[in-house]
Amino acid sequence: MKDLQHLYYFESLLTEANNELVRQAQAQGGLALGYTCYHMPEVLLNLGKCFSVRLRAPRTGSMELATYYMSNATCEYARALLERGLEGGYKFLDALAGVDCCECMNRSMENMQLLKIEGTEKKSFFWSNIDVPCSDDEGCVAHFAEQLGRKVLKPLHESYGIDISEEAIREAVKEHNEVCRLITEIGNFRKLDNPTITGHEFHILTLISYTCPKHLIIDKLRETLEELKTREPDKKKNFRVKVVLIGSEIDDPELVSLIEDSGALVVADRYCYGSFPGRQELILSDDEPVLTQICRQYLQSSLCVRLCATHKVQKRLDYAAQLKDEYHADGIIYEQIKFCTYWSYERAFASHIIQNEYNIPTLSVDRPYMSRSSGQLRTRVQAFVESIEIKKIKAKKAGEVK
Repeated sequence: MKDLQHLYYFESLLTEANNELVRQAQAQGGLALGYTCYHMPEVLLNLGKCFSVRLRAPRTGSMELATYYMSNATCEYARALLERGLEGGYKFLDALAGVDCCECMNRSMENMQLLKIEGTEKKSFFWSNIDVPCSDDEGCVAHFAEQLGRKVLKPLHESYGIDISEEAIREAVKEHNEVCRLITEIGNFRKLDNPTITGHEFHILTLISYTCPKHLIIDKLRETLEELKTREPDKKKNFRVKVVLIGSEIDDPELVSLIEDSGALVVADRYCYGSFPGRQELILSDDEPVLTQICRQYLQSSLCVRLCATHKVQKRLDYAAQLKDEYHADGIIYEQIKFCTYWSYERAFASHIIQNEYNIPTLSVDRPYMSRSSGQLRTRVQAFVESIEIKKIKAKKAGEVK
């Protein structure tokens, strides 16, 4: 297929957290607010002159310093962020909004704060750590809203004079929703029999929407959508099967590229830093405070394995099967970063249930944070692709499919 006009530029922006557009926005007076998790509603970090930056640690190599503080039996994502912070990679931030999501991330954030990775010159810099409920009933919504109001909105107003009124939040929601609409429309091209966008390309676009000031990328996202409306796919399909990719943090497009180079086109991304959830619009009414509505929608839409209520567990299983059907996938890949407490449990039982009760071909893998050179992972994906192809051949011979 013809290369997308802005793709290489977008890809270059992902090589560092303090990228060109972040620097441009700060030079224009903007405030960079870092965050790490879906449960920190990014729309609240885009009020007024603020813009959200979801933290990554691209091109991570050694994690010796972080391992010293956290041990080598902790999540590599959390360690990679700490290592980058200790290297000075997050000194550009004006605040860091974390969430109490798991013990590894808590230790990472705690060490960053104690070691003052933001430097000593920013007197208005503040840290916040939100206690996220484990379900989505109205009591949880009220608790979530109180936490965000007290630990995020109030410090923004007191430290930087940011307008946190209902009108200001609704204005931020408008911009957020436009980005979500664009990403969703672009993602819909993955439903085609021969998609006109790869999973690797889509992941780059999604990551850009998390890590760059939205007002500086929205025009290029619009242009990319228009390109895709007329983009011609390769006449011969360059994939053998389609898969849904589900799991923990994937902020490295090279992992998706590895999977696709092995013959499996990623057509839906149900993982942290993906578009399900994360790139769905926020629908507001005039009936109740906007913060309450935002909190309710984030908790209800969340598919995080931290939410352990029975109905949330069932929703994750059903949603995986729904994505498989909606995007015409042949199977599902469950992945996790090594030593992830929550996903090590979810991956084991969910992949078993999806395979045996939903009758969907499933591959279950754990991986390092940086997986681009993992020969073992490549081999396993290739074997999974071949197993799906063999199953299709057998079904065709038995007359089960045309």
